[in-house]
Amino acid sequence: MDAQRIQVAGLKAAQAGPSVIRSVLQLPGEIRFNEDRTAHVVPRVAGVAESVPANLGQNVKKGQLLAVLSSVAVSEQRSELLGAQKRLALARTTYQREKQLWEEKVSAEQDYLQARQAKSEAEIAVHNAQQKLSAIGASSNVSSRSGALNRFEVRAPFNGMVVEKHIALGESVKEDASIFTISDLSTVWAEIIVPAKDINVIRVGEKVTIRATAFDSTASGTVSYIGALIGEQTRTAKARVTLSNPQMAWRPGLFINVEIVSKETPVPVAVSLDAVQNVDEKPTIFVRVPGGFIAQPVTIGLSDGKTIEVVKGLKPGTQYAAAGSFTIKSELGKSSAEHAH
Repeated sequence: MDAQRIQVAGLKAAQAGPSVIRSVLQLPGEIRFNEDRTAHVVPRVAGVAESVPANLGQNVKKGQLLAVLSSVAVSEQRSELLGAQKRLALARTTYQREKQLWEEKVSAEQDYLQARQAKSEAEIAVHNAQQKLSAIGASSNVSSRSGALNRFEVRAPFNGMVVEKHIALGESVKEDASIFTISDLSTVWAEIIVPAKDINVIRVGEKVTIRATAFDSTASGTVSYIGALIGEQTRTAKARVTLSNPQMAWRPGLFINVEIVSKETPVPVAVSLDAVQNVDEKPTIFVRVPGGFIAQPVTIGLSDGKTIEVVKGLKPGTQYAAAGSFTIKSELGKSSAEHAH
């Protein structure tokens, strides 16, 4: 083949030489929610839903209102706080009066000490009532105006998406009911199923390639966790990769394949896998010579899907047809057919 035909055919030469053949282990897996960034929102008080502004699939910000409940328990605790605040105000007034009378030698010290004790107890009662409201996430800055005491607001714990919703307007909910599930999908977990025989191949910190089975999409990640237990029934362990998910392409429930380099073997001579053609049922590489290429039968060895080892028949540094070798094979076939005639 002359230089023009080589160029037209898109043939490209490369040089055979040493390489590292990587044996790749492929394991199944599934995309799951990042449980470190997923919250099951419970109201912590029983009540009736007065409004539910949050919708399924909606992106919410930290502190955004999800639902408003009417709660008898919250009303009672706020009433307790208001009563304690009024008693504290009276105790402070009494204390100031008794302190002044004692300093002016008008009343006994005992009356002053009793007033101080009463003020301290009233302060403790107010603090206790505030802590009760704080423990359930209810605001304590509410006046006694009608309808405000029983209002309880459920808010988002962090930025995320509403992935589950189990509350409707007018519905009565219990204090431990999971009414929303919020998940921050900016990161997800790629959960890998590892058979017991391959458990020693995968290590924390190892880089892996993740491929979606439903569409053409790949991502790289690092193994962050390997389960310590092997399932009695499945005889598999679980490993995990935390994936960045800015475009929301990796959706929980998506099946994946995870590729892990299980072994690296250095070889003295290797070529591109596309360079090897089957001629007369023998692996053949087309070696560059003056005026074109000649077919060189070879013995091949290990391969990683991109590069293949040449065990025999090719020396390091030899120029060979790396791209377009199938064209040379076709030309060889035409020549053979013409000679046959």
